[in-house]
Amino acid sequence: MITAVIIAVVVIAAAAVLFVGLRRARGGGRGLKSRFGPEYDYTVARHDGDVRAAEQELRERVRLHGSVKAEPLPPGARERYVAQWAGVQEQFVESPQQAVTEADALLARLARDRGFPDGERFEEQIGALSVHHGHAVHGYRSVHTAVRGQGGTEEMRTAMVEARRLFDALVAEHATDSTRQHTKPATAARGNTTWALPRRHAKGSGTS
Repeated sequence: MITAVIIAVVVIAAAAVLFVGLRRARGGGRGLKSRFGPEYDYTVARHDGDVRAAEQELRERVRLHGSVKAEPLPPGARERYVAQWAGVQEQFVESPQQAVTEADALLARLARDRGFPDGERFEEQIGALSVHHGHAVHGYRSVHTAVRGQGGTEEMRTAMVEARRLFDALVAEHATDSTRQHTKPATAARGNTTWALPRRHAKGSGTS
């Protein structure tokens, strides 16, 4: 009788531990989905649907880069970046390939200036960015891919439009710690909530 009771207690305790573990695992998955947004689905797809492997990678990113704190931009830097991005947008009409190349470099510099890893180590930089801007990094990755000539003009246009989201996120925060004032996003400052490139193709450019 006593043996049966002991066995029952052990079984119940094991079931309780398993239940708690499963709840934590599911909760962790929901937390990662919420934090990383589209980046979560991208990572799962890159692991051929292996959710466990994808979540392990994302947790590792959080471990490595979760403590990164965005550095304030120096005075005047935000305005320069906004002007440079506007120039890249205008350049796209005549030279899409050159525009995405410059957009890629500009985002790398901006991320570096905000305290993220240097753009020369792209995977490390975008991994860190994904921890803090998971809903906005896809466009940067697409632009980086387009620099290597993968995709036509329409793909480059889409990449540029999506990359604007990360650009806005990085320049929208307050410029200096001393002011403790939040600046308006670049799109708001220019009177736009959604920026779109014209679909005019450059001469000699490929189309999708």
